[in-house]
Amino acid sequence: MEKFTRDPATERTDTLVWGKNPVTELLKSGGAVDTVYLTDTIPQPVAGYYTALAKECGAVVKRVPANKLQKMCGTAEHQGVAARAAEVEYAALDDLFAAAEAKNEPPFFVLCDGIEDPHNLGAIVRSAYLCGAHGVIIPKRGGVGVTGTVMKSSAGAAARLPIARVPNLAQAIRTIKDRNVFVYCADLGGAPLAKTDLSGAVALVLGSEGAGPGALTRKLCDAAVTLEMAPGQSTGVDSYNVSVAAGILCYDVLRCRTRK
Repeated sequence: MEKFTRDPATERTDTLVWGKNPVTELLKSGGAVDTVYLTDTIPQPVAGYYTALAKECGAVVKRVPANKLQKMCGTAEHQGVAARAAEVEYAALDDLFAAAEAKNEPPFFVLCDGIEDPHNLGAIVRSAYLCGAHGVIIPKRGGVGVTGTVMKSSAGAAARLPIARVPNLAQAIRTIKDRNVFVYCADLGGAPLAKTDLSGAVALVLGSEGAGPGALTRKLCDAAVTLEMAPGQSTGVDSYNVSVAAGILCYDVLRCRTRK
């Protein structure tokens, strides 16, 4: 697997996950965790729970003052627990296809074209995971990578779902199409979702928060799909948040795959 290495100066911030649920999911995911931090005021039963989880995955447990953990996390909403994930390992495209083959399912991928908000990327990964996607594909340049904020926003899904970080998203789309996956672009000019069949081997491409998919991305996709809005709603708010759109589209893929 391709390994992404960060600048040592930013490594500590980028891999810190905090909050009870995100840390629990991270520890249960099987992903590598270096250290679990617990405040010295956290109730003993809670401390015991996280200590046991940490022991199972080989992580070191450190007790720290609440004010120190607040400085580490940059927020007081850490709930008394944080974890430092080990260096992020990204998957290769072949790993995503292998994940689909292992489940004997047609491939289902989500591609992010220039998503810059880590909260949005985390939410997209979470929806993709819950709806049965076999992986998420992000570019090395022009978008956020997997950070601690992404991990937290994904509720740990980013540690469970293969994520490929490719040098050229356009080439990744070409490769996917060559392997008989139909690629849809989420775009305002596309066909309504209600009239689109997202069954079979499918990939969904989601564009950046502001500009949407790039021109080349749109050109390479096999078709475009759009989410309709209620009549009269186009008064300054003319599109869904990208992570909301991802959730709707991913769920529709799941619906198509599970309908009888």
